[in-house]
Amino acid sequence: MLFAAAPFGWGKKRGTGSDAVAYVANQRGQSVAAVSLNSFSVRAQAQLGVEPGAILAHPSRPEIYVLAPARGTVLELDSDRLSVRRSLRVAPHAVAMRLSPDGKFLWVLSTAARTLTRVAVDSLKASGSIRLAAVPLDFDLHPTGGLAAIALEGDGVALADTSTFQVKATVAAADPRVVRFRSDGRQVLIGNRLARTLTVADAATAEVVVNLPLPVEPENFCFKADGGELFITGRGMDAVVVVYPYRTEVKETVLAGKAPSWMAASTSPELLLVANPEAGDVTILEIETNKLVAIVTVGSETGEIAITPDSQYGLVLNRQSGHLAVIGLWNATTNRSKTAPLFTMIPVGAGPVAIAVRAA
Repeated sequence: MLFAAAPFGWGKKRGTGSDAVAYVANQRGQSVAAVSLNSFSVRAQAQLGVEPGAILAHPSRPEIYVLAPARGTVLELDSDRLSVRRSLRVAPHAVAMRLSPDGKFLWVLSTAARTLTRVAVDSLKASGSIRLAAVPLDFDLHPTGGLAAIALEGDGVALADTSTFQVKATVAAADPRVVRFRSDGRQVLIGNRLARTLTVADAATAEVVVNLPLPVEPENFCFKADGGELFITGRGMDAVVVVYPYRTEVKETVLAGKAPSWMAASTSPELLLVANPEAGDVTILEIETNKLVAIVTVGSETGEIAITPDSQYGLVLNRQSGHLAVIGLWNATTNRSKTAPLFTMIPVGAGPVAIAVRAA
């Protein structure tokens, strides 16, 4: 898994690089950059001719997948040469893409077609679609396969069988905007924007277990590596809401900078990095105590965050300047000044919007 602790780089001195590559999708530049986190430089760049959105790195195949939302197209790139191998137009427009737990399929969500389409990785051909009753906004796949949860505009969350492509049941939810399975797959966690609630539902029966009130409009979810804590940000409060998904209760609300947005969690040390786009910085919290350990200025309009597999570095996209900010995490918990310098800044292209990281 991307955020799981792994032995990559253990033989290296802290701060001398990570045996990983970051792939960055640049929207305005219509390109993808491959960044070596050993040399901290761009080792290759591919021009796509379309504006990319989501980007995925296959964990066992030498391939990168890029979603071009406006064209509803998936592009497959060679991860070494970073050249486009194949492409497939899935729908008139697409908003999200995920890889199945077994790595055999891509799933692509289309608002225009109201479908969730399965694409075989081997052939890069569509092999079935789940047709939906309302406009889909977000989706997740069961951690062991067989089930998809799809947030529908004004119509709850559909639970669909991914082998038969049929909707089995619908969870009643007020205004679902983000949906994720609990790490064991037994429950579905649904963020309702206007109602400011977290709906917890049984994945097998679609019955609602509880609706937890939140102080924010839930827009962004991030899990601790073991799935034992869920972190939520959104409009309404400059804070991160910490939820215990296995206890179905809100643990606490922690101040985390101005208008916190995207998040990522490291494993060793266990830290939560929170992007504050309006302030141009990243707030770093210690997960065990939820205490502030550092604030790192990374430039204006901070975007998505990723963590290297060895948890040495936090990687933050700077949408305005076109840089990848690299933050050293190894001494964050011992920093008493509550500020930390950047390790380095790497120019990656115009308007970076998405990032995927994997071991080299």
